[in-house]
Amino acid sequence: MLTAGNDTLTSGIRGIEWDAVELPSQFMENFVYDEPTLYSFAKHWETGEPLPKDMYEKLLAARTYRAGTQTLRQVHLATTDLFLHSKYDAAAHPEGIYASGALAPIDKAATVLPPLPEDRFLASFLHIFAGGYSAGYYSYLFAELMSADAFSAFEDALAAKDEAAVRTTGHRFRDTVLASGGGTPPGEVFAAFRGRAPTVDAMLRHKGLVHAS
Repeated sequence: MLTAGNDTLTSGIRGIEWDAVELPSQFMENFVYDEPTLYSFAKHWETGEPLPKDMYEKLLAARTYRAGTQTLRQVHLATTDLFLHSKYDAAAHPEGIYASGALAPIDKAATVLPPLPEDRFLASFLHIFAGGYSAGYYSYLFAELMSADAFSAFEDALAAKDEAAVRTTGHRFRDTVLASGGGTPPGEVFAAFRGRAPTVDAMLRHKGLVHAS
């Protein structure tokens, strides 16, 4: 809706590399955890009563519940996907991927408990076979990293209730991330908004995996 591109093939989300195509949607999810934003609409549809405070606290707690496990699962799935599409040679293993033990090193590195011998999770991993994310599943986690870093640009202004600073940052986000579409490499677009390349710091903090400094 806010694209500034004149070419339909690179406007909106068209032509954007998988690394960043989920950035805007995941970015917006962060506002649900900002108390003033949430309470601007989280009200009973009949009475107008606001969301109970204890429910808001539960919402915040749920955000980081088993975040380490969930992140490790995404790493496991992404690594498996990249391995299958870059290194695994099916012709060299006619007995099948499970019988050959090809996934064992990935399972050992990225799971807490090893899969059961009868596990066949690949049969239901539709993203990488029928879902359009072949060799691109990693983009979910990478887009989350970018979105958390992008949102961190707003956090100081939101905490200080500085509406002018929030508005200025929002305009910059609109004029870079939302306006550029696929006409400019995502790394350049992010740097134009944030002034640097993305880092993992904000994502780890949002997940509760590191303490805020």
